[in-house]
Amino acid sequence: MRIALFGGTFDPPHLGHLAIARAAAEAFQLDTVLFAPAGRQPLKLDGSPSSFTDRLAMTTLACKQDKRFRASAIDAPRSDGLPNYTADTLASLRRALPEDTLFNLVGADSFLDLPRWHEPNRLLELAEWIVVSRPGFSLADFSREDLSSLHLTPHQQSRVHLLTTVHEDISATVLRQRLQAGESCTDALPSAVSTYIHTHHLYH
Repeated sequence: MRIALFGGTFDPPHLGHLAIARAAAEAFQLDTVLFAPAGRQPLKLDGSPSSFTDRLAMTTLACKQDKRFRASAIDAPRSDGLPNYTADTLASLRRALPEDTLFNLVGADSFLDLPRWHEPNRLLELAEWIVVSRPGFSLADFSREDLSSLHLTPHQQSRVHLLTTVHEDISATVLRQRLQAGESCTDALPSAVSTYIHTHHLYH
């Protein structure tokens, strides 16, 4: 099977996330996209406004939109309080799924930050990478010069794929601001997620 790890804060998971996952699934014939809310991201140690429990619950609801999508607690907060490293997550998936083809689905801004990630060279061996646009960072601005600045080997470069068929400009930060201001944001959220936010009084 062909499986992609789609990590993020998902605070909240929105229609942009679903569009990206759907485009990746179509372009790379993915059988499963694992939406994995991050317990504690190494490069975002200030944390998330919502609890991991709420983010996982919302992500589970969002994933009901497509049978290929599945919410995963593989990146749940660690008992030792340390950050969740993608290298460890991918290694765990690789051990559990030794015969499957693994992908890591990330935004272009995060990918260009790869040298700051934990064990970057190991990351590129554990999975192929699908790189997508992010709000404020279009793949139109992403060039092969950007890749060369990462000093990847030819083999590593061959494992990096740019997904140019989708560009979503929905920002979770902006959504939280709108929700705090009392807006419903039904234009950008799956209906079940919107209902969960209202029922649990999140972002107010």
